[in-house]
Amino acid sequence: MTDEKKNLELPEGWLAVDALDIDAKGVARRADGKVVFIDGALPFEWVSARVHRTKNNWEQGVLTEIHKESSQRVRPRCPHFGLHAGACGGCKMQHLHEGAQVAIKQRVLEDNLWHLSKVKAESIMRPIEGPAWGYRWRARFSVRHVHKKGAVLIGFHERSSRYVADMRECHVVPPHVSALLLPLRALIGSMDAVETCPQIELACGEDVTALVLRHLEPLGTADLARLREFAAAHPRVQWWLQSKGPDTVRLLDEGGTPLAYSLPEFGITMPFRPTDFTQVNPYINRVLVSRALRLLDVQAGERVIDWFCGLGNFTLPLATRAGQVLGIEGSEPLVARSRENLEFNRVQRAQSAQGPLAPTTFAARNLFEMTPTQLVADGFADRWLVDPPREGAFALVKALAELHSQPELRGTWSPPRRIVYVSCNPATLARDAGLLVHQAGYRCTAAGVVNMFPHTAHVESMAVFEL
Repeated sequence: MTDEKKNLELPEGWLAVDALDIDAKGVARRADGKVVFIDGALPFEWVSARVHRTKNNWEQGVLTEIHKESSQRVRPRCPHFGLHAGACGGCKMQHLHEGAQVAIKQRVLEDNLWHLSKVKAESIMRPIEGPAWGYRWRARFSVRHVHKKGAVLIGFHERSSRYVADMRECHVVPPHVSALLLPLRALIGSMDAVETCPQIELACGEDVTALVLRHLEPLGTADLARLREFAAAHPRVQWWLQSKGPDTVRLLDEGGTPLAYSLPEFGITMPFRPTDFTQVNPYINRVLVSRALRLLDVQAGERVIDWFCGLGNFTLPLATRAGQVLGIEGSEPLVARSRENLEFNRVQRAQSAQGPLAPTTFAARNLFEMTPTQLVADGFADRWLVDPPREGAFALVKALAELHSQPELRGTWSPPRRIVYVSCNPATLARDAGLLVHQAGYRCTAAGVVNMFPHTAHVESMAVFEL
């Protein structure tokens, strides 16, 4: 905060907003220093707010009036966005210019690295950005039959509510999916199972759109016919049914086009099931994989380990560059799927006369209970790619730090010279970065954000560590 703002005397009840928190709430301070988080307010605005929650050191409120508007405030594109009752909670930052959103996420990353672990990257990478609209190829829509409205609602939850927003369009999903919202409402409303279908999960491939219908009771013949008629009327749609957990998901009718996305730079195609974890934003994912491999700078003949490898999103592209690749995940079923994708691409590349993939293996490990002994047993690798879930990779980097401090445990094993860490949680990245820098002997040579989820407060990032 500048001295000018510190000394500024605002009218009674006005607040000067000087930051945005990780939940996209404006942050202001009262004269006594008490912090106020204001939903809908932006940095550098003077506002009034209605406080609805008070604690000893902070308050939460909602914007009621703007007295001085930020130059970065924009008109939201979606009519369902806002602070009003019933507003969709799927996006939190549509009122902020897209460039400012990225800048704030970059600040969140830098602040986490410094305040949580006293780590400062030697260089800040240019943010990875892409389309701001129509980017979301994965989503989970809630379904509710609301008797008072005499209608079925399909969409995201309302802001700070368990109710489903009355969505008629959505601008962050592909246009053809947005156009399905009202037809889907009519479809579910016509079904005998209208009360027992609580969710539709969306998963788009490049040639097909999978809709996974969660149903609490078996679907009757008439309802199955209605689903087939809907798919016939919307040729890109492919229905899947889910009666219980993810393991029960099955295709309504066998055959048709399989779900897949491609990584053209590497000649890789990735088949997947609609409940598999894949990146929400395929446009950003292509750039993310490309930059990660460029930063790893793998040389011919080198061995690389891809920790938390998933279906092989990084592993298979690495196999086009490295001499040997090991992909490690937490469960045997997922490892089996990774092997299937590897073999699929070996066949595809052979048929198209593309170059062969390097020797590539997959292994299952409990990556949240890694030990120095297991790390040594998995063998030396010149470079690591680490892409953990939100919990981060604490056990992995802790084992690496212990091997650094206890050379007698290493034998002939040596640590990787370079690590590229892809993160979906800046707090756990910062925690793990602290271990790598302060206990494992690495330097954080670069860090930057990846705007995987425009208009949301989600911060995806990448950091590079070198010995």
